[in-house]
Amino acid sequence: MRWRNTRTAATEVGWTGHEAGVDRLRASYAAIPAGAPVRLAKPTSNLFRSRAGTDAPGLDVSGLAGVVVVAPETRTADVQGMCTYETLVDATLPHGLIPLVVPQLRSITLGGAVTGLGIESTSFRNGLPHESVLEMDVLTGDGSITTVKPGEPLFDAFPNSYGSLGYATRLRIELEEVQPYVALRHLRFGDLEELSAVIEQVAGSREWDGERVDGLDGVAFSPTEGVLTLARWTDEPGPTSDYTGQEIYYRSLQERDTDRLTTYDYLWRWDTDWFWCSGAFGLHDPRVRRVWPRRWRRSDVYHRLVGLDQRLGIVARQDRRKGIARERVIQDVEVPVDRTGEFVRWFDEAVGMRPVWLCPLRLREHPETGARTWPCYPLTPGTTYVNAGFWGTVEVPPGTPDGTLNREVERIVTELGGHKSLYSDAYYDEATFASLYNTPHLDEIRRTTDPEGRLTPLYDKAVRRR
Repeated sequence: MRWRNTRTAATEVGWTGHEAGVDRLRASYAAIPAGAPVRLAKPTSNLFRSRAGTDAPGLDVSGLAGVVVVAPETRTADVQGMCTYETLVDATLPHGLIPLVVPQLRSITLGGAVTGLGIESTSFRNGLPHESVLEMDVLTGDGSITTVKPGEPLFDAFPNSYGSLGYATRLRIELEEVQPYVALRHLRFGDLEELSAVIEQVAGSREWDGERVDGLDGVAFSPTEGVLTLARWTDEPGPTSDYTGQEIYYRSLQERDTDRLTTYDYLWRWDTDWFWCSGAFGLHDPRVRRVWPRRWRRSDVYHRLVGLDQRLGIVARQDRRKGIARERVIQDVEVPVDRTGEFVRWFDEAVGMRPVWLCPLRLREHPETGARTWPCYPLTPGTTYVNAGFWGTVEVPPGTPDGTLNREVERIVTELGGHKSLYSDAYYDEATFASLYNTPHLDEIRRTTDPEGRLTPLYDKAVRRR
């Protein structure tokens, strides 16, 4: 079976290489002065919140960015915590295997997706990335590395802890079999309640119109225009589309009823244009796109450009000269499927940002045990949620208090029985945050694993930006 678009199979670092990376990590921990905060010395990040700087050295994770070993016979892989999903897929796809959930951006790391919350089109049947972890090694605040498994307190509290409980150095994950191609069907809706009803039906049956559904996501282009994309793995050969070239994937949802991609291109279909955010760099103009090197049409490149602008303040200075004020509204939120239309209509009126990504999810169902719950991001088993993702800036009246729109998003999501991921700006008061993310439970675990308080608590990270 020939896997198109894949690179040469990624080199596995092996157990000896992994232990060398762990030794380097331990040495860097020992070099951090007593009482100084413990943080990663990591050059890149997919977080969208700033934090206060520190002069203390960070943890050296440079030797923990690979795949230890892929085991096709058991459909598992041992993976280092700082390994990106791009590297991971390069190692597994030549075996006809992928992680159960592959977040949509190439540079997201496995450890980041587990301690944070990754999501993608297979989440309606496979849940979130942490639900396919069989065991992991975690460096805790006291400097020890502990192997933990599902059902143990540290393992179960790790998702959505964002480094406040430690950092995963190795994760053993489940893989699933895929075919070389993906057949897509785009279903269009003028009514979001009808779209939500189809999501619920597909999430329950995992099929539509007699055809299996392996991946499910969508886009609300407006409150009266939504598209659901139903994906099916297939080995049927045939022509495929290329959205790393001149064509732009999200526009195809409004132009085509069906489509075909290689599996590799399907996994990264959103990354080339960072959903639709590449338009901010002129890449939706064919003239610009033709001269922009293909290797630079990647979300991590755009992210670095955004970071450079934030450091230099170029756009901010231009806005000040024009008398314009903006608020950054970059969030992913989950709301129950039957409240999706209500949320999108509210968001469109209150914030006015289009489009909005829609990605259904359910907690993963295990044949023997059913769905498991996670104490620091409590979703209800058997309930279908829809992740609404929106990324951009919004013009606001000069003098508007910081975070005004983001606070409103937090309020309405809570009212609708939803939850918000914490990779970006958060504004909750401490009591509300504790009730939503169960920080007393995190603190209880920290008293054992981090008695000197070397790691930054979750509220301080997410809201105080420390």
